[in-house]
Amino acid sequence: QVQLVESGGGLVQAGGSARLSCVASGRVFSINRMGWYRQAPGNQRELVALITSGGATNYADSVKGRFSISRDNTKTTVYLQMSSLKPEDTAVYYCNVDYTMSLRVYNVWGQGTQVTVSS
Repeated sequence: QVQLVESGGGLVQAGGSARLSCVASGRVFSINRMGWYRQAPGNQRELVALITSGGATNYADSVKGRFSISRDNTKTTVYLQMSSLKPEDTAVYYCNVDYTMSLRVYNVWGQGTQVTVSS
């Protein structure tokens, strides 16, 4: 199994920056894709950014050009660098990982970290 621990976030002023980190432990050699999602009050959880095992990235239109997803060389930590933050970026941000075990693909979520952008 894979466990995820997120950190970063907090209260940020509009126009500011923040970086989220997510450390995976356990069967980290079987991780396929890592990503970040967010959920604002009253809204559904939505994709923010993904990075594949090959390094390809995908972003929500709302964050393109402002957010950047990356991984460390061990591919066990994923980062979300957020810049030019807007109040509408306020949400709980969740790390999400796909991994393979015994020929099956599993999906796991982190506990979430709050990002609040003040205007």
